[in-house]
Amino acid sequence: MIDVQRLAVLREVSRRGSFNQAALALHCTPSAVSQQVAALERGLGAPVVERSTRGVTLTDAGRLLVEAADAIAAELTDTQQRIARLTAERTALTVATFASGGRRLLPAALAGFAADHPEVELTILEAEPEESLPAVREGRADLALAYHLEGPPPVRPGDRSGLDWTELCEDPLRVVLPRHHPAAARYRARPEAPHLAELADQRWILGCRKSAGQLARYADLAGVDLRISCTATDYEFAQSLVRAGIGIALIPEIGLARHPELVALPLAEPSPRRYLGLALARRRRGRAARLAEELASRLTGGAGGEGEAAPGAGTSPARTVLAADA
Repeated sequence: MIDVQRLAVLREVSRRGSFNQAALALHCTPSAVSQQVAALERGLGAPVVERSTRGVTLTDAGRLLVEAADAIAAELTDTQQRIARLTAERTALTVATFASGGRRLLPAALAGFAADHPEVELTILEAEPEESLPAVREGRADLALAYHLEGPPPVRPGDRSGLDWTELCEDPLRVVLPRHHPAAARYRARPEAPHLAELADQRWILGCRKSAGQLARYADLAGVDLRISCTATDYEFAQSLVRAGIGIALIPEIGLARHPELVALPLAEPSPRRYLGLALARRRRGRAARLAEELASRLTGGAGGEGEAAPGAGTSPARTVLAADA
């Protein structure tokens, strides 16, 4: 029989990458952590970690155990929350969302849900997908509005994550320019999307660190090198730098600021984009599933941000959902 407490220790070692850091998180000594892992290995008859001067890495057996530990921890958290709800006067529902999605996409859907379910206590967590998806998997959130870049979605049918993923729509990245920028004037005279190569001599401002690698890949496809003058973590800040004349920015459509001094242009294909979706734990249904359905219905129906219709909204889930007034 595998000891659940030792599984929890191994799980913390996996998350922290070393016995020392795991010991700090568990409020014990590194020696105690090492002994627990060693006892787990003896019981299994197989190594679960590989030790080195740079820390520890999981073996194949260790990875299987950590997957099991994640599932056990999520089930225990879920059970604890369900027991708490039996005696609570109000039902709690926690939604995790990335910042621009929370600002532009969630309010209308949540307002309708709150009106229909006044007994539900809503909690909103701001978190990037690498934090929000584990939160749903581990039972710390019921639902996550998230995104991914190119490639397959973060959750696939039949995988071991314990999550279901509902793809909502594309969120294309736009080039944000000062209104009097020459490229904006050319677009007004001849509304054809510029190629990335046409803007290669510009200084670029990125509104998100993740978009740096994405833009680099598209620059390679275009055969150009781009000058990155700033990598921000806030789209509003990045666009304020554009207004100040520091450079031009690459911003997802739902993060665009409707400002009279800015113009947002599409890029000619192939153009960068991200994909929005909802993550829901397979074991959790009820109100979380109804909220997911309501969000999907509103978003794929072209609902705009902050209670307004979206200019240029697409008519299918694979289309754009929001655009700034260019």
